[in-house]
Order: sequence, then C-alpha cells, then structure tokens
Amino acid sequence: MSIEVIENLKKAIMRYDCTEAASLARKAVQEKINPTEILGAMTTAVRQIGDGFGKGELWLPDLIGGADAMSAAMPIVEGELKRVGAKRESLGTVVVGTVYGDIHTIGKAMVATLLIAEGFRVYDVGINVTAEQFVEAVEEYKPDILAMTSLMTMTAPEQRKVIEALKKKGLRDGVKIMVGGGAITQEFADSIGADGYDPTAPGAAKLARRLIRK
Repeated sequence: MSIEVIENLKKAIMRYDCTEAASLARKAVQEKINPTEILGAMTTAVRQIGDGFGKGELWLPDLIGGADAMSAAMPIVEGELKRVGAKRESLGTVVVGTVYGDIHTIGKAMVATLLIAEGFRVYDVGINVTAEQFVEAVEEYKPDILAMTSLMTMTAPEQRKVIEALKKKGLRDGVKIMVGGGAITQEFADSIGADGYDPTAPGAAKLARRLIRK
C-alpha cells in the first residue's frame, strides 16, 4: 500500500494535479511513510519534469504545473519532517528572491522548487526585495548561494545594488551569487560580478550544483 501511495503521488505531480498531490502527501503521512521517502518521490517527479523541459520534450506550462503540484504537497511533508525530527541531507543552502521593483513570482517559484528537487535547502524571501533585505537574509540564513531574478529591464540594475551592498557589509566573498530572469544576459551577469547565470529554471538548479562544488 505504501508503494502505491508513493507512486500515485509521483504521478499526481507529473499530471500537475495540486489537489491530488496534497491529498496523497497527507495520506502518505497518515500511513506513517518515512517523510524523507515521500520527499524523495516528489523531487524525483519534479526532476523528471525539469529534465523533460531541458530536452525540449516538455514546455513552460509543464514546468509551472509540476512546481505548483510539488508546492501544494510540500508544507505537509515539511511539517512531518519537523514533527519526527527527521533531517534530510542537503547540498547547501540557497536564498532566492525577486529584486526590488519587480513582483514577478513564477520564475522564482520554479527555480526554488527545482533547487529543492536537486537537494538544496531553500529560503524564498519573496518578491520586490530590496538590497537591504537581501543582505539581511544572507546574514540570517548564511546561504552558500544567493539567487536573484529580475524579469524587467528597469529592475535588472537592482542585482548590482545587492552585490555592492554585500561588499560593503563584507559578505560578498562568503556567498556565491547566481542571477537570472527575462531581463538578464550572460554579459550583464559578468558585468555586475555574479558567479553564474542561466536563462532557465532547470539550468539554474544545475548551475547551483556546479557552484557548490567550487
């Protein structure tokens, strides 16, 4: 029965069924399945969707749907992890956020979900985040990586402000910085001194893995 619940949970995420994913996650918890096993099944499903997108077999709506389904089930699993005191292995910690002046959340949410699927601990600080708030998040969570996104050209310079603010606080050398979003290019990323850039959410998750090894 436990195997059936886990497999159905994976299928629900791959069908982008948020309601069913949450229901099956709750059922898995009720059946006392190890929460790390539940999380593993969810991340496997999302990773497969991300890989399909990377190969051109799936499209942006598929990526959004998978991320939404996993996000619907995630609080249930995280609650059980906390309740039983289970610790999941982590590649590292990432703070993600959309820069000040920009309220776009879909790309950020997809990156956050795929980072979790890759094995990172993720703190999503939201949208419209000022340079000062990013600095505060770095001070509080002490991440290995800071990931910033900007969809609009007018808000792209905010990423430079964040990096400069981190330098002033003496925090820049202690964190890798990756940037992305519709307004960002590799040339821009290089010009502001970011450590990495990728134009897609699956690519950003893979980039984080590479950065953590450096």
